[in-house]
Amino acid sequence: MDTLTISPKEKEQILKNNLDYTLFSWSKQAGLNPIMVERAEGVYIYDYDGKRYLDFSSQLMNVNIGHGDTRVRNAVVKQMDEVSYVYPGMITKVRGELGKKLAEIAPGNLKKSFFTLGGAEAIENAIKLARVYTGRYKIISQYQSFHGASYAAFSAGGDPRKHGVDSQAAPNFIHVENPYFYRCPWNSKTWEECGENCAAHVERIIKYENPESIAAILLEGESGSSGCIKYPPGYWKKIKALCDRYGILLIADEVMSGFGRTGKMFAVEHHGVEPDLITVAKGLTAGYIAMGAVLVSEKIAKYFDDKALPLGLTYSAHPVACAAALAVLKIYEEDNLVEKAAAMGKYMDAKVEEMKKKHPSIGDFRNTGLLGCIELVKNRTSKEPMAPWNAKPNEMEVMNKVAAKIRELGMYTFVRWNWIFIAPPLTITKEQVNEGLDIISKAISIADEYCN
Repeated sequence: MDTLTISPKEKEQILKNNLDYTLFSWSKQAGLNPIMVERAEGVYIYDYDGKRYLDFSSQLMNVNIGHGDTRVRNAVVKQMDEVSYVYPGMITKVRGELGKKLAEIAPGNLKKSFFTLGGAEAIENAIKLARVYTGRYKIISQYQSFHGASYAAFSAGGDPRKHGVDSQAAPNFIHVENPYFYRCPWNSKTWEECGENCAAHVERIIKYENPESIAAILLEGESGSSGCIKYPPGYWKKIKALCDRYGILLIADEVMSGFGRTGKMFAVEHHGVEPDLITVAKGLTAGYIAMGAVLVSEKIAKYFDDKALPLGLTYSAHPVACAAALAVLKIYEEDNLVEKAAAMGKYMDAKVEEMKKKHPSIGDFRNTGLLGCIELVKNRTSKEPMAPWNAKPNEMEVMNKVAAKIRELGMYTFVRWNWIFIAPPLTITKEQVNEGLDIISKAISIADEYCN
């Protein structure tokens, strides 16, 4: 640990300003003890005491290119020297270039983009588009999913964080089970059988809800904060077939899983499916500036040639955000980060398999590229979780100890219930993976003591 980089008085004032005058997400505001970040570089963040933390979840799975890449800074400064903002009805060079680039890298015939401020806004606008285009109104999504915290996005998701405000939930969102093979709702014997059972369940719900009322099915490209629940082989294709059969649009939420995170540019590429709409954010600018987008198919785009598009945001197609996104997309290509994520994911898989032999508390590891999580259990046979889904504070004793040890040893990563997420920047090296897994291994040793 390095020496203090600022005076104790300055540090105290920074802490006071944050705690006294700002609100923190998803937390009781009393008793908070956040990491006080002074700077960040590569895969590390540094606090005001000089302590270094390995960023093993890319903050919120968005800093895909790592921290402090000056190529993005230079692109942003250049754009601000030219024009910082114009209203979204005007043309800028970077807006057109970004739209063209996204059309080139997107799967299928997704040819046009509507730019938003982030992931939740992308979901909101994708839902609007689906409803206007189809003339239908219901959206089917999964219980164990997360699509953002604005009202429609929250209502579409199945995350229990919405329970505190779901008396005001948006209407016409229908939820289905997730093909979560490790805890399969149908006790399926094989991964493939779980996918078949879940797809059949989705079709039953479609019929119960009246197929002619359903505008879209909304799925995460690959599951993220709900536990990195991997889709069984063929599941996406079965859902796509249902959409085609009943005239339903398919929306892929690639906010977290897009832009190389899973070892493909978009996660749906693992499944050989072309959705009608894709929502993106996070990795689009790698978190350097807030931005999202809805990518739409050519047929949806053409529908609005002669009809007004009922979407609008003050900061849509913000020139500085577009410049940041173009720089980040160029970095993915120049540094071969998508291919590196795929290779490093395989390395990660092998290393965690070795850890399983040492740690009886590791029940399952689900990972695609560099989007994965370790699920901790008290007993591998019964699969009793180290903390239950939507655990109450008094049920988090063990996992709180694990999380505290991870932080103490110099790592930031996303720990939720009985899951430890592993989603580092795509720039990570084998040596840094080893460093991170060594920290997690030491922390998991605490959980091992509670196994039976």
